[in-house]
Amino acid sequence: MPKGDKSKYTDKQERKADHIAEGYEKGGVSEKEAERRAWATVNKDDGGGKKSGSGRGVQTGHPAAHKGGKLGGKAAASRTATQRSASAQKAAATRKRNAEHRKAS
Repeated sequence: MPKGDKSKYTDKQERKADHIAEGYEKGGVSEKEAERRAWATVNKDDGGGKKSGSGRGVQTGHPAAHKGGKLGGKAAASRTATQRSASAQKAAATRKRNAEHRKAS
């Protein structure tokens, strides 16, 4: 099978890649780069093309398409600037403390 051959992918995977590529092209990415990114995403989500054998048709876990989305940023958006600043200061202090701990050991 030559490199880049898509014959081992299911129809659903091909439709998925087409849809993802369209989205990238709408965002101004070149057609070739959009296609490359789309197939990389399909491979990441589904673990490649069709595979024979028992138990190979199971779900692949949590694909990238199911993460984030509309929910992203709600927590930060609902907090005041003072709350975000306090959180950032606390995080900075924690990073500093951890860095000092790593130096000591």
